[in-house]
Amino acid sequence: MALASVSHGNTFSSSSSSILSSNFHHSLNPNFTKNLQSSRECVNSSSSIFRCGNKHRFLQSDGNRVARDRKTLTVTAASLGGLLGGIFKGGADTGESTRQQYAATVALINSLESELSSVPDSVLRERTEQLKQRARQSPQSLDSLLPAFAVVREASKRVLGLRPFDVQLIGGMVLHKGEIAEMRTGEGKTLVAILPAYLNALTGKGVHIVTVNDYLARRDCEWVGQVARFLGLSVGLIQQNMTSEERRQNYSCDITYVTNSELGFDYLRDNLAMESNFYAMRTSIINILFVDELVIRGFNYCVIDEVDSILIDEARTPLIISGPAEKPSEQYYKAAKIATAFERDIHYTVDEKQKNVLLTEQGYADAEEILEVNDLYDPREQWASFIINAIKAKELFLRDVNYIIRGKEVLIVDEFSGRVMQGRRWSDGLHQAVEAKERLPIQNETVTLASISYQNFFLQFPKLCGMTGTAATESSEFESIYKLKVTIVPTNKPMIRKDESDVVFRATNGKWQAVVVEISRMNKTGRPVLVGTTSVEQSDLLSTQLREAGIPHEVLNAKPENVEREAEIVAQSGRLGAVTIATNMAGRGTDIILGGNAEFMARLKLRELLMPSVVKPAEGVFVSVKKAPPKKTWKVSESLFPCVLSEETTKVVEEAVQSAASSWGRRSLPELEAEERLSYACEKGPTQDEVIAKLRHSFLEVAKEYKAYTEEEKKKVIAAGGLHVVGSERHESRRIDNQLRGRSGRQGDPGSTRFFLSLEDNIFRIFGGDRIQGMMRAFRVEDLPIESKMLTKALDEAQRKVENYFFDIRKQLFEYDEVLNSQRDRVYTERRRALESEDLQSLLIEYSELTMDDILEANIGSDAPKENWDFEKLIAKLQQYCYLLNDLTPDLLVSKSSTYENLRNYLRLRGREAYLQKRDIVDREAPGLMKEAERFLILSNIDRLWKEHLQALKFVQQAVGLRGYAQRDPLIEYKLEGYNLFIEMMAQIRRNVIYSIYQFKPVMVKDPAKTRNDGTNGSVPPPSSVSSEAKV
Repeated sequence: MALASVSHGNTFSSSSSSILSSNFHHSLNPNFTKNLQSSRECVNSSSSIFRCGNKHRFLQSDGNRVARDRKTLTVTAASLGGLLGGIFKGGADTGESTRQQYAATVALINSLESELSSVPDSVLRERTEQLKQRARQSPQSLDSLLPAFAVVREASKRVLGLRPFDVQLIGGMVLHKGEIAEMRTGEGKTLVAILPAYLNALTGKGVHIVTVNDYLARRDCEWVGQVARFLGLSVGLIQQNMTSEERRQNYSCDITYVTNSELGFDYLRDNLAMESNFYAMRTSIINILFVDELVIRGFNYCVIDEVDSILIDEARTPLIISGPAEKPSEQYYKAAKIATAFERDIHYTVDEKQKNVLLTEQGYADAEEILEVNDLYDPREQWASFIINAIKAKELFLRDVNYIIRGKEVLIVDEFSGRVMQGRRWSDGLHQAVEAKERLPIQNETVTLASISYQNFFLQFPKLCGMTGTAATESSEFESIYKLKVTIVPTNKPMIRKDESDVVFRATNGKWQAVVVEISRMNKTGRPVLVGTTSVEQSDLLSTQLREAGIPHEVLNAKPENVEREAEIVAQSGRLGAVTIATNMAGRGTDIILGGNAEFMARLKLRELLMPSVVKPAEGVFVSVKKAPPKKTWKVSESLFPCVLSEETTKVVEEAVQSAASSWGRRSLPELEAEERLSYACEKGPTQDEVIAKLRHSFLEVAKEYKAYTEEEKKKVIAAGGLHVVGSERHESRRIDNQLRGRSGRQGDPGSTRFFLSLEDNIFRIFGGDRIQGMMRAFRVEDLPIESKMLTKALDEAQRKVENYFFDIRKQLFEYDEVLNSQRDRVYTERRRALESEDLQSLLIEYSELTMDDILEANIGSDAPKENWDFEKLIAKLQQYCYLLNDLTPDLLVSKSSTYENLRNYLRLRGREAYLQKRDIVDREAPGLMKEAERFLILSNIDRLWKEHLQALKFVQQAVGLRGYAQRDPLIEYKLEGYNLFIEMMAQIRRNVIYSIYQFKPVMVKDPAKTRNDGTNGSVPPPSSVSSEAKV
């Protein structure tokens, strides 16, 4: 399995009983133990987990992370091949050195297998409690608990019927070490993730397993999550549209599966939370999350599945939570009409590499004439930004490539996965420009309330790791930005896929004709074919050509009719004669099994019959869509199944479905719960539930019938040559191309790949340079392939250029966001302190003292001569801030100000006293009100000024770019300007808050119910018959 999901953890009570029996200790291979220990003496203790001693070299739990000892131990065991492979690194790294590095630990885990296989389920579960006790007594000793992988392996055998291979154990150890494990497609990464997740969840601090979409998070939680549940750990799942309560419960589990976007946005939402009790006060933030709805606990350990997709592909786009700003303007529609009328290279030029457009002199003149304005950059109307965005929408953002239309919405298509990015919008008015281009209703413009980049978000985890099939080409980026080492894990079986050389054409038409011929040729031999395209538009174009050629096929792209069938389409792409067109790597996470996946088909058949009987009709469809179809159907195309079920098997399935419906209630379960029960029924975990047992029996019967056909089909597919992958374009990164190639040749299967390219492909047209442009002019024939070493070298060079270009963009984003990140941490820490503190008196006293310092410095100054001190001006400002200081006189201040320091101390004292006096006044009128007012005023001022600060930094970042012309480093300039703005913002927060506190005057209200108009619908009772006005 290629994709995994996120886990979070919960604290569990520990048990005092021993974890592993002394027999379990002695089951270690004696020769192996001898090599590990410098002494033959080893003490068996009833409280220890594994064989241990002061001189036990492998299991020592000091801070060395056992890497040094492992290295020493494995040198002597290294094979000649591994040694030579380490010396001569000319070829690709097959992971042999990694195998040797972890051989000793794998041998230890394997030596425990026979003992564990004989213990009953209850004893196996007890081991978890005792491992927890050991882990919590000394959290640093997790490395010494690595043999606990043997417990997970045994549980997996019993629950899933899968025994993790040795290479999967190695993958788990790489992840536990905090590195990136590169494992080929089909090597079982989903199962690997549960090994380190289980080990790190023992501390009770939680584990997140992060994946790229909701489907994979749910699938992995339901499937491999059973292993952790069987061993006594709680497993949670975060999905779209969950309530705050559901999210909090799932984040509190030991292991939580979640998508990267849900996790990131939950973090940002938690840092916009408000106090729920003080509802009578207003705030400008929409969709407030209250403090009792905070969902995320502290970060501990994170496993990222498809780590390259999340930390590299999505790293160019920060996570942003926006609030509505002003209403959309008609200017968008007018600008769209002008952009339609303008012509490229006459009115404007397009830079496709930088994704930017520039108006020409004629463009400026014509736009000003049409709009009847003197200056497009007039700040009162700012026509220039509207027209620039309209031209970008026309030239650079194309329908069915960059976005699709669903209903009256523009939905962004992820350029890397080909999936719809529900809820995402382009910023700075660009999304509105696209809506105007398509003549759709324009949604409100937005203003940023909170943002964070994926780089800085995931770097908050004390321990971070990831897994993917393609990371080695980006190892330098992982190392420089995330400090993550990439380790290549060997395959379980040798890889025998054949990667054919590229076929290059001058023009696009010749390329597509050759692709159709290649598909037809393979289809006639019975070989399954997977075709990778780079856009929805291309996949539809190729689909039309295949229909004309009479070749049956399936299309998988971001269009809504294909989204729901993603997993079933990919899972059956390995059947005899199957042809599948997939946009980029849509469907990652589901393996292509030659001959077809019998168990997957059996599950689909059971799901098709079970779900309509047990799922609530109102649950809707589980897809990222705002407007779900009115009726949910689980019907699958009959052509998917290899045969019609026999009457006996059909009867068994129908009886199991009827039993489930009568036991669970007809159409009474939420869809997620029904899916979870079905998932459990389709696995091998022990069960006492009669309904689950009946469903499992029916599932096995269906799978048995299907398997008889798929096994025969698999033999024919292998004989024909296995899966053939056709690439239709080089991607901007070799890594993405390798992901497509990796679909073929899983687990030692035969297969082949070939890429068909054109010199007109975007990557070569934009980044190819003069050499490729010259070749395009030299070659006149469109439909004959070009073979040239010079050409291949030029194409590789172009691809490397693109990789470096986008790496620079990501690095620049990271560097700029690092400036903001330190400020964000400070603000969020201050905010969380205000939100969770029982009493804010000490903070407000600090605010009052610092504000008095600011007023004194602004009106007198520490370096001013005493004879020039203007007490009248100082007193006027102090009394303007706080009416409780109306007793101040110049004579009083003179008597208290023998030195500047004495004057400052006196004013600090008066500021503190004024605050305490105001607090007493309010509390006498309404006990407890002042505490709530203080919290509200701090939170609302932090949120408002932070929002304005983000906008200011955005403008600064745009402005500092021009300073490069003055030989100044824009990043240094940004840091300096950003720091000054931040210092001023923090000072403004405390000044505003203490001013509001000083001016705060409760007003009695006769009818408290009238105050219930702040969005709480009266659900929160008023603290007293008092409302409040913060007179700022």
